[in-house]
Amino acid sequence: MEGFLRIQPQYLRASFRLILDMPSVASLHVYPIKSLGGVTLGQSAVTRRGLRHDRRWMLVDEDGVFLSQRSISRMALFRQVITPAGLRVQGPSGATLEIPIDAERERVEVQVWKSEVEAVRVSDEADAWFSSEMGRPARLVYMPEDSVRPTHPDFTQPGDLVGFADAFPVLVISQASLDDLNRRLEEPIPMNRFRPNVVLDGCAPYEEDHWSGFTLNGIHFRHAKTCGRCQVTATSQETGSVGKEPLRTLATYRKEGSVVYFGCYYVPETEGEACVGDELEIASAADGTA
Repeated sequence: MEGFLRIQPQYLRASFRLILDMPSVASLHVYPIKSLGGVTLGQSAVTRRGLRHDRRWMLVDEDGVFLSQRSISRMALFRQVITPAGLRVQGPSGATLEIPIDAERERVEVQVWKSEVEAVRVSDEADAWFSSEMGRPARLVYMPEDSVRPTHPDFTQPGDLVGFADAFPVLVISQASLDDLNRRLEEPIPMNRFRPNVVLDGCAPYEEDHWSGFTLNGIHFRHAKTCGRCQVTATSQETGSVGKEPLRTLATYRKEGSVVYFGCYYVPETEGEACVGDELEIASAADGTA
């Protein structure tokens, strides 16, 4: 600590400016089965649908409608691991299930929000296992490569695609934004409450909201919209318990109309590989200013 205090203020300010001029990737995250626990990665392929494996599987009810932590907080307690063959999932009971990535069974129509999407049933075994672990009927489906789900047309372009994520391929949040929120909370919360794909260092709080786009290791990302937040942010990803924060505090300074916002959606325009530590080249502010 004494060594830190001896650093001259002008050098601290210069270092701070340098960091802010060079945002970089702090961490990468995917959620292979929608609404289950996330997987932290050191690197990931980026496709037009988002990070590889992100929300390519989904649990649905008997009518084919997606299941979510919004109404089933227990889903937060499932842990996922990406394996060479597919996925390994551990349920709340401690039991595990191996899920192959190349399953090809019955084609079914499923619903995620207003989208009707063609998917593939994974297996009877997976359905029985998840139904037991969830305590309710559930079926596991996978989105194959030939299934096409467009992004929200009001904020993206024709040809933009998404997996089973709510509406957009990539959610970006800076660590500075979370730090700013945590300074306002009585008890700080971890980033996993917001289920981002890309977490950034070296930004001012909420700076990610205002870029028209950025380039990351040669991959171009286009700004779509800021992310409206729901009850999942108030759900502990460790215990499944549901509270009032951070929505209550976010509503005091990040609310527009009836929606609170935190994080920003982007659409990959090209494909490539993203790694922790990669630096971003910022295109411009979203309003067109440099």
